[in-house]
Amino acid sequence: MQLKQKSRIHKFPKVGKYITIVFAAVFVVTCLYAWQLFGYIFNDNVKTDYIIYIAQDADYQAVFQDLIENDALHNVKAFKWVAKKKEYEKYVKPGRYHLKQGMNTNEIVNMLRGGIQEPVDVTFNNIRFPHQLAGAVSKYLRTDSLDFIVLFNPQTAGEYGFTEETFMAMFIPNTYEFYWTTSAREFADRMKKEYDRFWNDDRKTKARMAGLTECEVATLASIVQEETNKNDEKQRVAGVYINRLKKRMPLQADPTIKFALGDFSIKRVLTAHLEMDSPYNTYLYAGLPPGPITFPEISSLEAVLNFENHNYLYFCAKEDFSGYHNFARTLAEHNRNANKYRQALNERNIFR
Repeated sequence: MQLKQKSRIHKFPKVGKYITIVFAAVFVVTCLYAWQLFGYIFNDNVKTDYIIYIAQDADYQAVFQDLIENDALHNVKAFKWVAKKKEYEKYVKPGRYHLKQGMNTNEIVNMLRGGIQEPVDVTFNNIRFPHQLAGAVSKYLRTDSLDFIVLFNPQTAGEYGFTEETFMAMFIPNTYEFYWTTSAREFADRMKKEYDRFWNDDRKTKARMAGLTECEVATLASIVQEETNKNDEKQRVAGVYINRLKKRMPLQADPTIKFALGDFSIKRVLTAHLEMDSPYNTYLYAGLPPGPITFPEISSLEAVLNFENHNYLYFCAKEDFSGYHNFARTLAEHNRNANKYRQALNERNIFR
């Protein structure tokens, strides 16, 4: 009996040793696996800055394929694992997403899953017609240019408090931040907010003092903008038109003729052009035209609001083609300036 007990005593330490080894191995494997998963989640996983555009109807597979084809990730398995754990396939959201170098997988999936887009700068200026605005804006956003064009109709304009003719005044050229997924209507909503923000109490007071409504300021500003691209001259040009309005004189603004004809390439407005019957023909009809003839920029709007007080009633392009103008108080003085400019046009064979 004593011998048997002794043999059993010798066997137990061996079993314990094996158990310890097994547990140690399991522990090591578990730690290695945990370390791997930790790496999947928190290791950097963006090779270089990359912009991914996710369409409205895109699914997880489309997103995954885009990342693979553009070699955006260090560890594809890590992305798949984290995406699965966070059920990203159920929460794919359209948008423009900026994957920045150094982002870990957890940050990537959280951004895509949460629809956290990076806004884009949308810039539009030197725009004359709605279709040009549509083309300029659609370059930055996913919305088709046609969706922007159809905004310009009487019903939509009325919903924002404008007429079809004055609706252009609401879209003030500048640089704005938008999300890539912005719709045409959302774009218009934002433009109305920017319009209301621009027209603060101070600017409204200046408009009233000039005898103009907000839309009339925009209309006159659009004419000033077409008359000169020299910001240091815009206030003086605006002052001429304010003086003519006060005296109930026709504005006789050549840019309004070009707008009525739909051709801003005309360099020389002829007598035949002046006979066109259009409410935008400021040679035939006194006062301001029905609405802006272009999208007036802030510098032009400010020029009208802060017009120069003077006695000039006329101006004409300088004969040196510098882009500046000769200003006159009397018609006789203006005719002399106009003759010098016409002679310069003739010398350059500019007849249209």
